[in-house]
Order: sequence, then C-alpha cells, then structure tokens
Amino acid sequence: MGKNVKYSNIDELDLKILEILRDDSRISLKELSMKTGKPVSTIHERMKRIISRGLVRKFTVLIDYEKLGYQVKALILINVDGKHIVEVEKYIASHPNVLAVYDITGEFDVAVLVTFRTISELDNFVKWLLQHPNIKQTRTSIVFRTVKESIQPPIGSPG
Repeated sequence: MGKNVKYSNIDELDLKILEILRDDSRISLKELSMKTGKPVSTIHERMKRIISRGLVRKFTVLIDYEKLGYQVKALILINVDGKHIVEVEKYIASHPNVLAVYDITGEFDVAVLVTFRTISELDNFVKWLLQHPNIKQTRTSIVFRTVKESIQPPIGSPG
C-alpha cells in the first residue's frame, strides 16, 4: 500500500468520492451515499480503501489568511550553489511563512511562495535567505492580486 497507486486501479466511484471530498472534506458518509447513489456501507468500504491506498493524504481546511492579517504574498526565485540545492530547499521549507518550495528549471534553481503580514516581514525574510552561504541570488515579485489559486487539479476519468 504505497503512495504510488496505479491510476488504472481507480474506478468512476472512487473518482466521484474524491471529487466530493475535494470540495467538502467534512461531508458525512450518509451525504456521500446520497450524492453518489451508493449504499453507506459501500461508501464506507471505498473510503477505507481510498485512505489505505494513500489517495487522500490529509483531511484539512482552507484558511483565508488575508482575514488573519497576512496581506503580503510574494514569489521568490532563488539561485543556489548547485551542490547544496536540497539542503537549501529544506532550510527554506522550515520557515513558517513559506507556503511552497519548488525545485525548478531555468535561470533560477528554486521558487518559493511566501506570505507575511507586512512588507517589513517580507524584507526580513529575504535578508534571512541571503544570509545562507549557499544562496547566491534572489528575485522577489510581490503578488498584487490573485486571479486563481488552487492546490487541486481536476481529478478526471481513468483511461
């Protein structure tokens, strides 16, 4: 029961359950049963299988951080001494204001998405980054407006 589940082992009911859970992870088995047209016992067994196969990593909530005062979001591109990319990525990921760390191709080695309450906090973070001996350069772009933000691509049909 590893994390790499073959897509061919997932049927339409599994996909339907995953789509519903993606939109509302607090939904009850009874409500899932009603939305899928399947008995609660079937949904219960499918849920156990979906979870045991690692298709669902975590049941969680999406918090609106702007309402908690996080008004600044930025994308930071970073050049790293090539021998130390993984070490630097772990260092960056340890910071609580980091939302995502991506190992990328192109002119830069790492892309980081961060959020802070103020520009001053962002400034301090960039200075913290530049203190790391293996970070050679950063380029910061501040997000003015979020047009679309999703961590969930479409689930789609098998095949």
